[in-house]
Amino acid sequence: MPKQDKTNITKETQQKIQEIQILEQNLQGLLMQKQAFQLELNETQNALTEILNSKEDVFKLIGQIMIKSDKKKIQEELKKKKELLTLRLSSIEKQETELTKNLEELRKEIMKEIK
Repeated sequence: MPKQDKTNITKETQQKIQEIQILEQNLQGLLMQKQAFQLELNETQNALTEILNSKEDVFKLIGQIMIKSDKKKIQEELKKKKELLTLRLSSIEKQETELTKNLEELRKEIMKEIK
């Protein structure tokens, strides 16, 4: 079997390289989403901690207006938000794992074909 010149890449290999580029873009977008959700989760957790430690009135920012709110109601809202963000992060992490696995498999296939 003759060795392929590195510039003589099969169409199938070229398609796999394009697929890798697309997967890498998808992974990059996913990582940005993950970072945004982690940041929001941290903010939510901090707000929840502050409310639990607060003995004074609690206010909620709605648009540009701060409104006095029921502490228990805000606590429940933040707990639900935290649960939702945790679920979303879990889903993103599963997608990230799957994408990373697919990328590695494609890279291995391409390296075999190029060698």
